Amino acid sequence: MSVDEVVASVASSLDRGLSVDEVARRTLRFGPNVLPARAGPGWPRRLLGQFHNPLIYVLIVAGTITAGLAEYVDSAVIFAVVVLNAAIEFVQESKAGSALESLRSMARTPARVVRDGEVHSLSSEDVVPGDLVRLEAGDKVPADLRLVHTIGLEVDESTLTGESEPSAKGTAAVPPSTLLADRSNMGYSGTLVTAGTGTGLTVATASDTELGGIHRLVGSARPLATPLTAKLAEFGRILTFAILGLAAVTFGVGLLRGQDTVETFVAAVALAVGAIPEGLPAAVTITLAIGVSRMARHGAVIRQLPAVETLGSTTVICSDKTGTLTQNQMTVRALWTIDGEVVVTGSGYEPVGDLTEDGDLVSVDHNDALRWSLLTGAVCNDASLREIDDEWTIVGDPTEAAMIVAAIKADIDTPSFLDGHPRSGSIPFSSDRQFMATLHRSSSDEHGFALVKGAVERVSDMSETMMDSEGRLRPIDRHRISEAAEDLAGRGLRVLATARTTAGAAVDFTVDGLPGTLVFTGLEAMMDPPREAATSAVQACRSAGISVKMITGDHAVTATVIAQQVGLLDRGDADGSVLTGSDLSSLSADDYPDAVDRAVVFARASPEQKLQLVESLQSRGHVVAMTGDGVNDAPALRRANIGVAMGHSGTEVAKDAADVVLTEDDFSTIEAAVEEGRGVFDNLTKFIAWTLPTNLAEGLVILVAIVFGTALPILPTQILWINMTTAVALGLMLAFEPKEPGIMSRLPRRPDEPLLTRALMVRILLVSTVLVVGAWAIFEWEQSRGAGLDEARTVALNMFVAAEIAYLFSCRSLTRSAWQLGLFTNRWIVVGVLTQTAGQIALTYLPAMNALFGTAPIGIDSWLLIGAVAVVLSLVVGIDKRVHNRRTFATRGR
Repeated sequence: MSVDEVVASVASSLDRGLSVDEVARRTLRFGPNVLPARAGPGWPRRLLGQFHNPLIYVLIVAGTITAGLAEYVDSAVIFAVVVLNAAIEFVQESKAGSALESLRSMARTPARVVRDGEVHSLSSEDVVPGDLVRLEAGDKVPADLRLVHTIGLEVDESTLTGESEPSAKGTAAVPPSTLLADRSNMGYSGTLVTAGTGTGLTVATASDTELGGIHRLVGSARPLATPLTAKLAEFGRILTFAILGLAAVTFGVGLLRGQDTVETFVAAVALAVGAIPEGLPAAVTITLAIGVSRMARHGAVIRQLPAVETLGSTTVICSDKTGTLTQNQMTVRALWTIDGEVVVTGSGYEPVGDLTEDGDLVSVDHNDALRWSLLTGAVCNDASLREIDDEWTIVGDPTEAAMIVAAIKADIDTPSFLDGHPRSGSIPFSSDRQFMATLHRSSSDEHGFALVKGAVERVSDMSETMMDSEGRLRPIDRHRISEAAEDLAGRGLRVLATARTTAGAAVDFTVDGLPGTLVFTGLEAMMDPPREAATSAVQACRSAGISVKMITGDHAVTATVIAQQVGLLDRGDADGSVLTGSDLSSLSADDYPDAVDRAVVFARASPEQKLQLVESLQSRGHVVAMTGDGVNDAPALRRANIGVAMGHSGTEVAKDAADVVLTEDDFSTIEAAVEEGRGVFDNLTKFIAWTLPTNLAEGLVILVAIVFGTALPILPTQILWINMTTAVALGLMLAFEPKEPGIMSRLPRRPDEPLLTRALMVRILLVSTVLVVGAWAIFEWEQSRGAGLDEARTVALNMFVAAEIAYLFSCRSLTRSAWQLGLFTNRWIVVGVLTQTAGQIALTYLPAMNALFGTAPIGIDSWLLIGAVAVVLSLVVGIDKRVHNRRTFATRGR
């Protein structure tokens, strides 16, 4: 729509704005300009929701049973674990729910509004459709505005569009189909004015703004259960039914044999107590917490504990470009003059680097065109460069800052130049003019001279000559300039041209007076360069079987070049590897999933499309990690299996919607976090593989006793002792196990792969069998030698613990021998074994412990039998590992 059409549609005035009475009517009609809060469940309901988990149900049953057995200490410990887990999850959920509030606070900002012909300063909440809003550098846009007047207006829309550079704004109408990032006549709520001034008519407020649309997307994007929570939930359900079924069978068999009902029920309860892995929730929480600590050392702050493991399950990483794969610091990479191209080394805003040509250093002292081009870029400039706490930062436009850095690398003394030739006038850049100019005079130069930088075609058309390295003026060769600019742009570089007026000539320093008077000096080509560690990190992810895709709001050419430089794309990649937002919109529903799966780069993608991309990949069975830093990334971050926000450059909205926040906005941190996540899952699997055989064997020992009508080899209180002490002193030590070599050479786990594979189930059954046979054999052997019932039970109890210690060393790796790992590579294992051993000695020989747990002192010959069973168990597990490894190798060989 044209400006006049917009004025008519909102019934306002470009001179006086709205009247006070009309504002009152529209406030009643449209309401305040704030994003609405979403009503959610209260804290009591959210707290109770933390207990809605089959594994928690199992623990509650265990606590109730132990309380019924008058084991109040054990019951209190179990319920403490339940409450602690619920509290942790409740706190994490409360923090995650702040994403929507951050979006609402982003929209609140001061505004200068024209009403009844006068300018009023008021809160953005009071802005209504039709209000005439004035903007200047530093302002946040208070609502969606149709711009009606601009002077050099530039707006940073990166949080909304992902565009790495500020957008130049104008007033000309654009087609309705124009992408959000290309709507040059619009200012959007929550974006930041970086340069110039402007005026706009309010066309949308509150939920009707683009920011409001993202607010709705964040609210509708429901986070998925993580692979770990989903698998633990399924595991808990299966375990619950298995334990209840086994207890019921035990009770039924006892009744069929005519045994006492109460005694049979107590035995069935003892079986359930033995089969419940009371230490599992604590082990999960502590293992994840250790993973959080390890990831923090890599610069990844985990906001939700299960996110630690989810990173290890990731099959696809959807990475933002700007600031994640790149440095988010514009850098001049190449300079061009009529005499050729010069390469600029170094990257970022740190002014360290050289100018080279064919590998040789270049000095601007011997190249007038190059010197004037660099000087123009640095002087015809409103940005500044500062060093704060050993870190170089900028104020102003990143493109202009890059030109200042390039001049410093060339040893050009800009401050001295400005001291001798101070600025006496300027023409700011505008999207209509497409250039910026500054006028400089000195005491010895009455005419002065103008320096100009801007779009290549515009500056070229304004020039009638061009300067060579010796300072001579030649006829302008626009075709050659155009070819050079196209070549540089084809490499993903942003190209600006520089020029100056002829020395000694009078200067008509006006927009109409400069054209035809300029001397073209050169081109400066720049880009946001890739991070040094990004290439190796991308390669490591791909070697680990993880697909990496780039999703950016930037242009396709720029995104493609960066993708090639970091190793995401090869130059010969087939069509379909790069898709734009327009391409995605044109895809049919049937073609969409395949196209998204094949593509590697998605350019000019809107917030809705980012969310659709994540959902499409998830529909193909992928576990998706999504990175982002802007408001536009928040819906996809929340929907992804694992949302990763940038801590340095990211908005609070993105951080609150994410599961992980990177303190350094670096893709290599994600790769390191994935590696840690795999290690966490390995350690959880090791704990489960270690604890389940004992629980199963304890239950089976009770079942065998009921079936044969004999005394219980282990009492319920003794079972609780085994479960609770070994889980803490032994099992939790596996949480400190270091990552195994080659962990990033493995393919990702299939999302549908169960928590316990077939191979692990076979091992669990093997170990359980050894424990059951060993417990009964040693129990009967001790009684046959004349030992009392308490002594025989004490031997069986210690046999279980000794076997668990032996099996613990085997579980340090599920595929490799314990001797290959080294005894002291996890010193916490040794500490745990010594602690548990001290506990067993106390349990066996202290009279108070004997009275409490029904144990009795045993002799050295009994300890030798216990050790023999532990050795047999180690040999059985070692043989199983060798057989499994051979089968795996043979399968891979085929």
